Amino acid sequence: MFAKGVSRRWMVNTIGVVFLILTISITTLSIMVQSSLYNGIEQALAGRADELLNWLSTGGQYNSSSEFMGIVRGYIEVFPDKNQMEIMALDRNGQVFITSTGFVPDQDQEMPDYEEALQNPVGDGKWVGKLNTGEKAMAITRVIRDNNGGLLGSVRYLVSMEMADQQISLVILILIAAGIFIMLLLTLSGAYFIRSILVPVRQLSQSARQIAQGDFAVRIDKPKDDEIGDLCDAINDMAGELGAAEQMKNDFISSVSHELRTPLTAIKGWAETLQEGADPDTAEKGMKVIIREAERLSGLVEELLDFSRLQNGRMRLLVSKLDILSELDQAVYMFTDRARTEQKQLNYEETTVLPPVYGDVDRLRQVFVNIIDNALKYTSPGGTISVSSREDSGWVRVVISDTGCGIPAEHLPNVKKKFYKANQLVRGSGIGLAVADEIVRLHGGSLEIESQEGVGTTVTISLPTCSHLEADPQLAQLPEILKFIEERNSNAHD
Repeated sequence: MFAKGVSRRWMVNTIGVVFLILTISITTLSIMVQSSLYNGIEQALAGRADELLNWLSTGGQYNSSSEFMGIVRGYIEVFPDKNQMEIMALDRNGQVFITSTGFVPDQDQEMPDYEEALQNPVGDGKWVGKLNTGEKAMAITRVIRDNNGGLLGSVRYLVSMEMADQQISLVILILIAAGIFIMLLLTLSGAYFIRSILVPVRQLSQSARQIAQGDFAVRIDKPKDDEIGDLCDAINDMAGELGAAEQMKNDFISSVSHELRTPLTAIKGWAETLQEGADPDTAEKGMKVIIREAERLSGLVEELLDFSRLQNGRMRLLVSKLDILSELDQAVYMFTDRARTEQKQLNYEETTVLPPVYGDVDRLRQVFVNIIDNALKYTSPGGTISVSSREDSGWVRVVISDTGCGIPAEHLPNVKKKFYKANQLVRGSGIGLAVADEIVRLHGGSLEIESQEGVGTTVTISLPTCSHLEADPQLAQLPEILKFIEERNSNAHD
């Protein structure tokens, strides 16, 4: 688990940093504890030395060495802390003449504190080190002088540091144990935390590979309601969207294949019939079918090419200032005979005049044709298709409604998506509305669909008028329209 990747980085970074911090903290605390304990012992010894000086000051005059030795001897005999520290009295020659233990001191033992006290103007010295016996000790020496500054003798306080060092070692061990416990707790909690991340991440990685291989049915169990859970939801949503897109693509291929096969079959059949020889009436009927189906094939191929151009951003508009009403009239006229043949009522509420718009004549006519064609396809015999137009605050609104089967509410938000077909039983490629919506959007307009299942559908095409577009050129989404407006404005100023 901790061999590589996130685990290894976590080990190196987090554990390493915490280990360094703990090491520094334990070392610092150990030094502070030792310093505090040693200073406490030193202050205790210094306090005893001050106590002796007070004793000497109350014991009378001690201008001679013998007087000093007598007073100190009396102090040592009544010293209450003989079990905790040792007192040595030294004469002016540095020889120990009495100790609180009653034993003869080691004459070979060096006394650096005594030498320091002799050199120190204040008359005291300190030493921490090991005795000849190997025991660690601390010693403080005070030099006693007469009123004239003559050396009378010295008093040396000596205490063992073994107990103090044991206490310091115990504290250090406790600190180290606490550090180890913290490291262990951090490692275990970190391992659990990393595992709680790595396990779903590995699942995400595996699921992503399955999705990349085309398995869009894969789903990830959401471990917890956190960022990882949100990522799992996002991956699941992505898989669902990709699965739906894949299904739409397959349906599109199937639909287009069917759309291509039907006219090709008709063309091939009538061509074979004409090749074998037919009477003039049959030949004329066959030629009409061939021409009609060829036009249908051409329209389908052109629709696919338009969609490809839109997807790749390669569609170019031949922009001009046009009469949108004239294009709408022609589009409606194209379907008059078809509506009559299919026993459907095509009502057109003609408007006297509409303000001009900027756009591509062929593309806008293509939008009208596509919407009216859809209305006819989804309307049963006896139904009605209504077409009307009006101006509305700088916009031209073209409304095409029908009394067809309508669009179910769950399909309505997706009908303008590429490859999407709400009704698989009706012929069509599933990209007509997507192309129409994109063309209208590139003209700075919008295509809105309202529908109720079993009642009918209403499509509203909104396009900005020339004056509205000139006032706000950013409405247009294609540079051809903007360029046309700029050139027109420039010529008008000239």
